[in-house]
Amino acid sequence: MKILFVSEDLVAGDLARLLKEEGHDVKLYIKDKGRRGNFDNMVEKTDSWQKELKWVGEEGLIIFDGCDSGFTQDKLRHKGFSVVGSSALGNKLENDREYGNEILKKYKLSTVPQINFDSIDKAISFVEKNKKKWVIKQNSSGTSLKGFNYVGMKNNADDVIDVLTNYKTETEYKDAIITLQEKIEGVEIGVGRYFNGTDWVGPIEVNMEHKKYFPGDLGPTTSEMGTLAWYDNNENNKLFKLTLDKIKPHLKEIGFKGDMEINCIVNEKGAFPLETTPRFGSPIIHLQGEIQTTPWGSMLKAMACGEDFKVKWKRGYGIVIVVTVPTSQPFPFTKADHYISPKGLKIYFDEVAKKNMEHIHFEDVSMRKVNGNEEYYISDDRGYVLYVTAVGKTVEKAREKAYGLLKHIHIPKMFYRNDIGLKFIESDEAKLKKWGYLK
Repeated sequence: MKILFVSEDLVAGDLARLLKEEGHDVKLYIKDKGRRGNFDNMVEKTDSWQKELKWVGEEGLIIFDGCDSGFTQDKLRHKGFSVVGSSALGNKLENDREYGNEILKKYKLSTVPQINFDSIDKAISFVEKNKKKWVIKQNSSGTSLKGFNYVGMKNNADDVIDVLTNYKTETEYKDAIITLQEKIEGVEIGVGRYFNGTDWVGPIEVNMEHKKYFPGDLGPTTSEMGTLAWYDNNENNKLFKLTLDKIKPHLKEIGFKGDMEINCIVNEKGAFPLETTPRFGSPIIHLQGEIQTTPWGSMLKAMACGEDFKVKWKRGYGIVIVVTVPTSQPFPFTKADHYISPKGLKIYFDEVAKKNMEHIHFEDVSMRKVNGNEEYYISDDRGYVLYVTAVGKTVEKAREKAYGLLKHIHIPKMFYRNDIGLKFIESDEAKLKKWGYLK
């Protein structure tokens, strides 16, 4: 099958490589010009996806992995193309947090106050009059302002006011639309599932993200450093019934075809949505490929055509670990001019890793030939190099497999969190069982 993969910034770029390995004829377009040096000699690339529409045709498949092309996807579907990714109003659920919250409220989900502000001063004024713990978010799905996110700690909101005041000095944040969300105590957990325009496809996915930079949930917020996830075929799954399943009528109404996820805080009182992700997400896309045993191509084509599809998967718990290298802005660099780009550095795989490449997934990576031998190298300086995945009957077994494989991968200056899934073992699992979210 011919597949045209349209990526904004490679959030699911490795899926294009996997589809090629399944035997499909794949062409990859990367919208972000700064990221176009990735996946060289791994997937055929094009500099204009529009020029490839005749090539892919209505018999092929078009995949969008971002959150800014929903209107385009709707138009292509109307013209008869098979398209999977999102839709115009699907994108809006994520890109306009206040709107997304109103949609969730309409379908009787237990929402918490979430308010947009078009200036930092207006946000500060609001917090001064409503002193409680607030979460600061950027009102978009992009990763460029992830450092903007902050979770308040003090009941009098002094820390939130202080952080917002500090942001006023940054030109980058001047025009950012700020979202304030009331902080809810509990366990953070997400629920996702694929949708084909009329109904759910495959099992329910439950996931627990690890967004903080350092082990122990310390440091600044990142796009993510790793995820624990598992699949469930019980249609009465409590988290699913309280959240995702309630918005099925809306997904049908907006013609959504793709991966839909709601991230929540759960406690003894219920499940409270924090945000929606109506698109492929990272690093969960890599873990989905590990857990699922059904080929991606046939599943995504069926979903784009609005057809039912039986998905096969591995039982147990899955782990994905993000492997990164330092970038120019964050600690430990004191000045940007002390930073040396990692672009061009070779990635070293021991023999064990070479025999287990199906558990290794790429982002800032390309391939080249040196003295007749193929080698992988870092081809970008965003920091996100690759992902390691594993599934085990228990979380402990999955951790053992993933971290065991990581010992056989060597990248200069590489780092990663060594505690993915550990909090679940030590505390969260017991809480989720007590509140009825786990058997």
